[in-house]
Amino acid sequence: MATSAPALLRRLGLFSATALVISNMVGTGIFTSTGFLAGDLGDPKLVLIIWLVGAVIALAGAFSYSELGINFPASGGEYVYLTRAYGPTLGFMSGWVSFFAGFSAPIATAALAFSGYLSYFYPSVQQQNTWFSWSAGEIGIQFGGAQILAAALIFVFTILNLFGVEFIARIQNTLTSIKVLVMIAFIGLGLSVGNGNWSHLSENTVRTSSTPIGAQFALSLFWIYVGYSGWNAATYIAEELKKPERNLPLALTLGTVLVAGLYLLFNIVFIYATPLGEMKGVLAVGSLTAKSLFGPRIAGVFSALLAVSLMSTVNAMVTIGPRLYYAMAKNGAFLPVAARIHPEWRTPVPAILCQGACAMLMTLINFGNLMVYIGYLLNLFAMLAVASLFWLRRRPDWQKLGVVSFAFPLVPLLFVVPGLWLVIAGLRFQPVISAAAAATLLSGALVYRLRISHRALAS
Repeated sequence: MATSAPALLRRLGLFSATALVISNMVGTGIFTSTGFLAGDLGDPKLVLIIWLVGAVIALAGAFSYSELGINFPASGGEYVYLTRAYGPTLGFMSGWVSFFAGFSAPIATAALAFSGYLSYFYPSVQQQNTWFSWSAGEIGIQFGGAQILAAALIFVFTILNLFGVEFIARIQNTLTSIKVLVMIAFIGLGLSVGNGNWSHLSENTVRTSSTPIGAQFALSLFWIYVGYSGWNAATYIAEELKKPERNLPLALTLGTVLVAGLYLLFNIVFIYATPLGEMKGVLAVGSLTAKSLFGPRIAGVFSALLAVSLMSTVNAMVTIGPRLYYAMAKNGAFLPVAARIHPEWRTPVPAILCQGACAMLMTLINFGNLMVYIGYLLNLFAMLAVASLFWLRRRPDWQKLGVVSFAFPLVPLLFVVPGLWLVIAGLRFQPVISAAAAATLLSGALVYRLRISHRALAS
């Protein structure tokens, strides 16, 4: 008698799904981007405005994905939506891009940011203390203590994720709770007893970028997009959600709204603590501002706690990514090995291990290069997924959400129009990174076509 292959089980509730969204969002972007935005934009008001714009875009995306999710309640996120809307080629390419830019690269940046915060105690793991570096134009590669520590963190969570979703969900819920409590404490204590000055919010600084401010605002949105990326995290574990028709939209919306509020308050505290001119180009901006607010001893406590918060980000992405590759492989759109589920642990072990190896290698790439590369490709495919609502909603059996129906097509346009702006700005002002993104797209299309040809010949 034939036995069916092990499958994913519906074990995760609303709290766990929302925790995954929050953990996937809160991390690298908010803990690292403001120092770079300070130099690029040079105006505290523009720094706050760009985070607010990012919140509106992310919320529009979350609303749109909620409607897509209740109509296509399967694990896989963009892969599922793009396959249904545009066909299997683009669906495969979205999964291919997610492997590199959606999960492996963000895992690498979060782990590098973890190293940056620990460098408060161990200067040998600072990003600039490299043993080897190489650059060619915009592209750079680095190797040193920061990369070794980042790779070690990825390795640990990769191994832990092998042993079952319930086991790792308990770890994730704990880390997420710590992360949110740390951010609330940082905001509350910073504004109540911290040594800051509200005049910093009106103090501009000399820009480090020569790009016109309008174009630079668009380019800086790549960083913001990475900061808010993760608002769609629950769509990747839809097959493991209890009551997905209820819990999926709630998890996406609650997670996005909570994170947007935290981000805006966090940036106000950053600028209240430290003039924009002093944070230009600083990666571990949380450590810098904590030192200004509380002094070096308390700053050390917050640096350690923020490093723990970044551990939560790494773990969330290590958990979610392999579920996408599993969903694709199960439908014959990815390497068959990614569909293998361990009979006891019920986890996609080969997919978890391959993602971990790729993420560890990506820690060698320059941090800024990774951030723009991630933002470019994630924006492109999420924009295409949201745009599919314009014709999918014409289906007679389509379930419509009230928030998306209100003033339709306002909500999807709030996501799609800025997305187009980012693509155009990237092509014009970041040609090398755009070329790397194009190479990823072309390689995905090539792999898919060769795979289809192979199957045709075999049949």
